[in-house]
Amino acid sequence: MSPRLDAIIIGAGAAGMMTAAVAGQRGRRVALVDHAEKLAEKIRISGGGRCNFTNVNAGPANFLSANPHFCRSALARYTAADFVALVKRHGIAFHEKHRGQLFCDRSAEDIIQMLVRECEMGGVQWFRPCAVNEVAHVAGEFVLATDAGVLRAPRLVVATGGLSIPKIGATDFGYRIARQFGHRIIETRPGLVPLTFNGEQWAPFAALAGASLEVEIDTGAGKTRGHFLEDLLFTHRGLSGPAVLQISSYWAGGTAITLDLAAGRDLRADLLDAKASSRQQLNTVLESLLPARLAQIWLNLQPAWAAAATRRIAEASDKLLTELAVSLTQWSLIPTGTEGYRKAEVTLGGVDTRELNQTSMESLKQPGLHFVGEVTDVTGWLGGYNFQWAWASGHACGQAL
Repeated sequence: MSPRLDAIIIGAGAAGMMTAAVAGQRGRRVALVDHAEKLAEKIRISGGGRCNFTNVNAGPANFLSANPHFCRSALARYTAADFVALVKRHGIAFHEKHRGQLFCDRSAEDIIQMLVRECEMGGVQWFRPCAVNEVAHVAGEFVLATDAGVLRAPRLVVATGGLSIPKIGATDFGYRIARQFGHRIIETRPGLVPLTFNGEQWAPFAALAGASLEVEIDTGAGKTRGHFLEDLLFTHRGLSGPAVLQISSYWAGGTAITLDLAAGRDLRADLLDAKASSRQQLNTVLESLLPARLAQIWLNLQPAWAAAATRRIAEASDKLLTELAVSLTQWSLIPTGTEGYRKAEVTLGGVDTRELNQTSMESLKQPGLHFVGEVTDVTGWLGGYNFQWAWASGHACGQAL
């Protein structure tokens, strides 16, 4: 005989465990179902194994959605400070690393075990590993056929995440359930993902693989414009690093990205000043202003630059130095694609939030059905923002169950 339940939550990741813990501690009889052998693997591998669990700056402006105001309510009612207070109550040591990003001092496992303890405090019933084979709604109840038998409850929460990193169990299950109950899905695509270029286009830069530097990066226009000051990493196939992961969520196929490889400095003025005062060669001057490998490869991109590289900079024309500076500070190039879901940290798009209640995450089409976390069309920037959405949406849903 199936247990008497108030709610079933499918997906024991960040948002699912948060929802279960909050609802359970409010006295709700909750079952948490997950198909994976390992619990919360996405938390475990995040932040290089130390889990960038939130960002102190998290707010609505740090999230992308076709319905950008939807996230405001949940984020306002459960803030980064609220989650930090939870972390402190469990005695987890942490530190701020970069631009408001908070990481565990020891291991992401600390966050997982904290959520497990919070669920235990709420008397949550676990079913894992346990696949859900069918979902139906019959006589006011959701009826789930699972590997552990039939589970029934008047409320069902879908917290199954997106399509990113399929090797750790990501599937389209949540989108299928949403469509089953009449929901629209905002087109999904990889987010926070490296960008790639075709072989011929990238050939001059492939030797820069492993080189990194801080850049300004830009794409799009108007409301769809993305602009960041972050670190760039060259790879054998294209570009990665925080700058590119950030801009990838704003990039549309077939459009250009623009980079300033000398972010924070007036490269043209630097070169013209060196011309007036230095007896060094052009390549030596440029290598003092940029990573040496980048300077060397860049000077070989144009015959005129290559010819001037080993001459004194004083012999170079103002026009040549200006062209060189502009090429480095306004480098525009069109990616051919991304590294796909296998390297993407998140999934853009998802369940259309215009069909959800912003205070409870409940479906406006099917009473008792809720969606939380990454399965919804709410995607945060790199740096702990997506975890904060998991905590905030899970808390909002848990309070409503």
